[in-house]
Amino acid sequence: MDLQSLISASVFLNRQIEEKKQLHWSNDARIKNAFVALDVELAEMANTSEWFKVWKIHRGKSDPDKTPRETLLYEYVDALDFYLLIANLKNWNHFILNSEKDLDKVTSLKKEERLDKQYLAMKRMLFDAYFNHSGDSFNHSWRLFLKFGLVDFGYSEDEIESAFKDKNQINERRQDNNY
Repeated sequence: MDLQSLISASVFLNRQIEEKKQLHWSNDARIKNAFVALDVELAEMANTSEWFKVWKIHRGKSDPDKTPRETLLYEYVDALDFYLLIANLKNWNHFILNSEKDLDKVTSLKKEERLDKQYLAMKRMLFDAYFNHSGDSFNHSWRLFLKFGLVDFGYSEDEIESAFKDKNQINERRQDNNY
């Protein structure tokens, strides 16, 4: 997965949005907004996969024109976009880029059937990254997020990269249409 190109695409789209919407805000405000957006996208990812809905037999929501797997992938890459944006805003790109060489190690990890603890740990580390300015916590959260996509949800690097690029184009078109 070419994580450098994904970071560049994320930053480019964010700058386009800021320019089009004439957002003039501090870096601190940008960072807060990105952390909130990531938190929401992670919750949407969980809600779409429905792993925690133990009372349901058939889990996984889907958009009208997509399978549940495709719908979840698009929610996953929405969260990915904000991880990349936060890394850039906090000057933590090295955590993202260093993980590229470890993707094989991530994919060799054991798939979890119950994702609750992993999800809560990922969010706890993400909040620690924000409130305590902890790059290490961000790195751990990021790697758990990668595990979700590559192992627990079973997407390939190519699927993630392709969906990210597709979603980025959708978001660019949305901006052209006054989204």
